[in-house]
Amino acid sequence: MAYDFDLYVIGAGSGGIRAARFAAGYGAKVAVAESRYLGGTCVNVGCVPKKLLVYGAHFAEDFEQASGFGWSLGEANFDWPTLIANKDREINRLNGIYRNLLVNSGVTLHEGHARLVDPHQVEINGECFTAKHILIATGGWPQIPDIPGREHAIGSNEVFFLKALPKRVLVVGGGYIAVEFAGIFHGLGAQTTLLYRGDLFLRGFDGAVRKHLQEELTKRGMDLQFNADIERIDKQADGSLKATLKDGRVLEADCVFYATGRRPMLDNLRLENTGVKLDKRGFVEVDDLYQTAESSILAIGDVIGRVQLTPVALAEGMAVARRLFKPEQYRPVDYAMIPTAVFSLPNIGTVGLSEEHAKADGHKVQVFESRFQPMKLRLTDCQERTLMKLVVDADTEKVLGCHMVGPDAGEIIQGLAIALKAGATKQHFDETIGVHPTAAEEFVTMRTPVAG
Repeated sequence: MAYDFDLYVIGAGSGGIRAARFAAGYGAKVAVAESRYLGGTCVNVGCVPKKLLVYGAHFAEDFEQASGFGWSLGEANFDWPTLIANKDREINRLNGIYRNLLVNSGVTLHEGHARLVDPHQVEINGECFTAKHILIATGGWPQIPDIPGREHAIGSNEVFFLKALPKRVLVVGGGYIAVEFAGIFHGLGAQTTLLYRGDLFLRGFDGAVRKHLQEELTKRGMDLQFNADIERIDKQADGSLKATLKDGRVLEADCVFYATGRRPMLDNLRLENTGVKLDKRGFVEVDDLYQTAESSILAIGDVIGRVQLTPVALAEGMAVARRLFKPEQYRPVDYAMIPTAVFSLPNIGTVGLSEEHAKADGHKVQVFESRFQPMKLRLTDCQERTLMKLVVDADTEKVLGCHMVGPDAGEIIQGLAIALKAGATKQHFDETIGVHPTAAEEFVTMRTPVAG
């Protein structure tokens, strides 16, 4: 049978665009459908604009610390509309770049909401197109719990388009998005409370990292409330919000921001017209080759619920394109040793196993830790401390995990991820000469284990 396209991609986010571009580069006839914005969550309402807001929030600390270096500054004033307008301009620029990347690579772009007609056919804007392979790359969508007054809360889509900086913010959640936005709001001057229903945020991260960040955020004056959750939200006559907690307490705010998880974005995709199955969490079920139960349909990225990170979606998109259209270059995605960062203030960078996970996996571990005040802060009154930690297999000396809380943690961890991917041992770290004076050199100067 002759198809209109060799590959039809639904979703022009990071993974979908990568798969489309490379498949076209390998000679395939490719189309991409997108109903919202080119670049997906990461570019538009995720990592990129969030990082720009984190940079903006960090200036408050820089201004405070400048006097220690001899700078005399007038009163600093922050203007939220200026930051948002400049952010929007940058995102629009990136949207244009993604459009050019697709068009210049020979991909046909369909702007509209695509629906599956059958295992080889897609309908969009009233037209039907056939494809040998269909790739679902529709990403995720923020979830706000179904509580009374949920319509008064916002999620991570709306937060980037607030008209003004709220004076009082309740951030609900314990994952990286909640922690990052609590830091953004607090850094920009809002009275910020972080509510999390568990004992401590960032479940799954190394215990020392979680505890250290809690201490640092508390030093900064952020109100952290654990084992706390909202039962209902009521809007007051003056426009403010009243959040009633499950323990009966009442908190007042101008904004309630939820970051309590994301669901796969499958709305009106018409999966029922195919044999595609969902797992028990509602994500698209795929095998190791990203094939669904319908052999002609594949899925990658956040919609499959594996590792929900942009670089992972990019790697999955590349793997699909190669397997289908350049099989001699195909290699499976390796999900081990994926580095990640949390752009809290201070930042977290981590790669490999936490101490808890290493022990749970049966490793006999040695732990090396260092806590210190960064050199930049020695001339200031700031009491922030950096944490660096290595988790080492005591029998093989292989470094199982590297963890950091402190300035530029993500930048530092990226380089260490290469070492761990290559199987570096503690001896390799010890024999590496550090770059002096830097914080990063601390990773190669820790000699005495602190626990095991």
